[in-house]
Amino acid sequence: MAPRSFWKGYLKLSLVTCPVAMAPATTENEKVRFHTLNRKTGNRIVSRYVDSVTGKAVDEDDEVKGYERGENEFVILEDEELDAVALESTRTIDIEMFVPRDSIEWIWFDTPHYLTPDDPVGEEAYCVIRDAMVATGMVGISRLVMYRRERAVMLEPRGRGIVLWTLRFGDEVRDEQDYFGDIERQSTEPTLMTLMEKLIDKQKKPWSPSMVTDPIRQKLFDIIASKKKGRKRPAKVKVEEEAAPSNVINIMDALRKSISQETRTKKR
Repeated sequence: MAPRSFWKGYLKLSLVTCPVAMAPATTENEKVRFHTLNRKTGNRIVSRYVDSVTGKAVDEDDEVKGYERGENEFVILEDEELDAVALESTRTIDIEMFVPRDSIEWIWFDTPHYLTPDDPVGEEAYCVIRDAMVATGMVGISRLVMYRRERAVMLEPRGRGIVLWTLRFGDEVRDEQDYFGDIERQSTEPTLMTLMEKLIDKQKKPWSPSMVTDPIRQKLFDIIASKKKGRKRPAKVKVEEEAAPSNVINIMDALRKSISQETRTKKR
């Protein structure tokens, strides 16, 4: 059963409008979550804001946002002032422009959501917008208030539906030149490339979601189940520290040994 949508509104392109619903494309429901308890009483610990100088708890009505402009100097902003600069919480995704899909790199993608038609009558308009983006290789760009913030969003056709991605803000993506700029530019020797391609080919597998399972999650559930039955917690497994790899002096020899090892492994 599909999860309930958390947002309903309209998808609009010029004079074409259709009702839509939106739900997160990913979930964290299966994560193992813990509460912090008082070991002596077994009761949950409650967090509260306290004044950093007086040490006294602060009532919720007295909590206010402050922008630091100097040491211990703040500009206070009230909720009404913050609300005034935000886009109205409109229920319309108005596609403002289209850009080539391959012009937006993955690093700008933030959170995916499934956008679905919310009315059989409007489904035709939804499908026309989706199919037109497929035919032209374009994605739609709009703005929307989500999670109490105004966000730029991208609408991308996916199968029979549309995925709405929130996009990262411009100042959230760091310049890659700050990290890769000092790496030496040089062409790789053809022989090395041939060996590396062979190694990649030997380790090639079709993509499967099983490649990104969380092994720690199951181990935690095993511990929890064991403790529910009154058993002692399992002894901590001693993990041997992995020795730091030695510097590769001869890349050619290293690649040949790697290919040889992969071949022996596959024959077993």
